[in-house]
Amino acid sequence: MNEAQPTPTEAAAESDIAHPRRIKSFVRRAGRTTAAQFKAYEAYGAQFLRPYAPGLIAPPSLFAPERAACPVVLEIGFGMGETTAHIAAELQGTNCICCEVHEPGVGALLKRAGEGHLDNIRIIAHDAVEVLENMLPAQSLAGLHLFFPDPWHKKRHHKRRLVQPEFVAKIVAHLQPGAYIHMATDWQPYAEQMLSVLSADPDLRNTSSAADGWAEKPHYRRLTKFENRGIKLGHGVWDLVFVKY
Repeated sequence: MNEAQPTPTEAAAESDIAHPRRIKSFVRRAGRTTAAQFKAYEAYGAQFLRPYAPGLIAPPSLFAPERAACPVVLEIGFGMGETTAHIAAELQGTNCICCEVHEPGVGALLKRAGEGHLDNIRIIAHDAVEVLENMLPAQSLAGLHLFFPDPWHKKRHHKRRLVQPEFVAKIVAHLQPGAYIHMATDWQPYAEQMLSVLSADPDLRNTSSAADGWAEKPHYRRLTKFENRGIKLGHGVWDLVFVKY
């Protein structure tokens, strides 16, 4: 695909479209796009960026034709892309659609993907909820990754958390039978909410055999420098892996 790709400013403006009375998959964060990240947009945008375009598509069509048979995983919010690039390198046989609206983060992942020749990455700089609703057909995904979403610590803000029953039902509708959901958080109250919501969905099964329901960290999810720092300070990290019946 060689269609014109949005500039960093255009991508950010597109993502600022209001979504009244609905939960978003992102929180707008301040940050300055570096010169290297702008260069990554110019050098690699045409290869890795895909525009948000309502209208159902076959997810493999976002990738090179020789990757058409590869399973597709959606990642919601990849931050600066360190973990995403590692996962793509580890799972060469998997196509990764990655949603993020933070302009410096998109630039950082473009740089990692380009320099690492990670042709199994495609980036959509838009709200992942709308990507799910308006671009991806039902039962089109082999997996979904959601790592360290905003926990909205204050009780009055808990309703803003992304992991709610309606959102999980939306995810499940887009998963193929046998596909998985992998979530991780370093905020235990949110981890407990995630576990409760996922366990309540009748179409999902927890893969963990542990009494507490937490999963072992899968090999492909590397520890970030921030996560390592938290572990050294005694902070916990909770992984959850569920599969669709």
